Amino acid sequence: MDTNTTPNTVESAETKAPVAPVATTAAPAGRGSYGAPRDGQGGFRRGPRKPGTGRGDKERVKPEFDSKIISIRRVTRVASGGRRFSFSVAVVAGDRKGRVGVGLGKAGDTSLAIDKATRDAKKNMIKVVTTPSGSIAHAVEAKFTSARVMIMPAKGRGVIAGSSVRNVLELGGVKDVCAKLFSGSKNKVNNARAAVLALGKITKHSKVATLATDKSVTK
Repeated sequence: MDTNTTPNTVESAETKAPVAPVATTAAPAGRGSYGAPRDGQGGFRRGPRKPGTGRGDKERVKPEFDSKIISIRRVTRVASGGRRFSFSVAVVAGDRKGRVGVGLGKAGDTSLAIDKATRDAKKNMIKVVTTPSGSIAHAVEAKFTSARVMIMPAKGRGVIAGSSVRNVLELGGVKDVCAKLFSGSKNKVNNARAAVLALGKITKHSKVATLATDKSVTK
């Protein structure tokens, strides 16, 4: 007797844990998710801005003189307790309108040394005599210690100078000049002081006209 046997199929039912509903609290009408009041177009309303609280309300006061650091050195002094360190700073200061000066400052901190040098430069300022175009009337030459510089007018060529002499001419507001260093000195402080001495020798009239008037007076 043939008996047809069919395999018993066992279905495995997966047990799923019930998911608890997430409680969502709606924001009150007219307010955002953080409680901030909303305007009619979905944005947040802000109260009126107080005067003087904006970033652009405070205007930055421009200093009267521009300054440029030309030299900064760390100086070591040997004392009984050990080595003492300080900083020596040289600064060129000017208003780009005819006044320029060079100053030195020494202190234990660089910021204090820079402030001292800037004040010293303001004390030792000179007034540069320039032509209406901003150039000089005649060539001048000066010597300070081992530095020797010559400054000549150069119409339409801008400022042609190097080292710290260029800083002195730019901060002094001098244009269309050509400067030449005849010495081999690399000391920027001496070169700057020589340039200031040369600018102090400039007169209103050209040197040729001055020599011509002197000759006529002697005759």
